[in-house]
Amino acid sequence: MSIIYVLIPLAIIIVGIAVIIFFWAVRSNQFDDLDRQGYSILFDDDINQKDVDTNEQKEKIDKTDDSK
Repeated sequence: MSIIYVLIPLAIIIVGIAVIIFFWAVRSNQFDDLDRQGYSILFDDDINQKDVDTNEQKEKIDKTDDSK
């Protein structure tokens, strides 16, 4: 029965910390854009942009080679 005197305050402290962390996350705009991170796996713009840049550079090189 004496363990209850330890567990109840411990549970209250843990819940209090969780509530503080939740309000910090809301205040720091952690929940503003929930869809972006999910779509970032499907549509990786950084890799596609590198591919586009590489293709554009290849086209420029080919055009300069053709003009010679």
